[in-house]
Amino acid sequence: MKNGLLIWNAVLTLAVVFLGYQHFQHHSGGDSSSTPDAAKGKKIVYVQADSLLKNYDYYKDFQKEFESKGFQLENDLANKGRTFQNKVAFFQQRAQQGALSQDQAQAAQAQLGKEEQDITKYRDEQLRKLEEERLKKTEEFYTNIFDYIKKYNKESGYEFVLGYSKGGGILFADASLDVTKKIVEGLNKEYKEKDAAKAKK
Repeated sequence: MKNGLLIWNAVLTLAVVFLGYQHFQHHSGGDSSSTPDAAKGKKIVYVQADSLLKNYDYYKDFQKEFESKGFQLENDLANKGRTFQNKVAFFQQRAQQGALSQDQAQAAQAQLGKEEQDITKYRDEQLRKLEEERLKKTEEFYTNIFDYIKKYNKESGYEFVLGYSKGGGILFADASLDVTKKIVEGLNKEYKEKDAAKAKK
């Protein structure tokens, strides 16, 4: 959750810069003396980062999916590790009993060495795929947020959409400016519609 909050605050920080830049590009005549007046009466709202992550279905599903795949990989590697250790123990037992010739012992050691390398290679490959998927989902998360904030801003006409979280840069936020519920509802509606569209394909 902590990492999620950091990601979301970064997203909203960029969104604030983007929306603020758009506004001043459209409404500024290039006269720096007008800056104090331009700063008055801004339409500002905020979103509670922790509440959004807690209630955004895309984020919740992504977290569950990623944790499930990580757990499955952990179990898979544990099973492979146990199987390998059993083979090593069996080899050591036979070697101690003198049941293997020198050539057989060398061949068995070579085979065990190869299996160990294969397990390591498999682990690294699966972790790489999992990380690639995580990055892809994170990028999609960013896109969902940016696209919806821009759409929401066109309809509502806000000039700044801030991200609020305890311990963050905003020390106080009036509850009347909180649009978290509206943002979450809109994001979840879009997510549900996208899922339904994918299911029909």
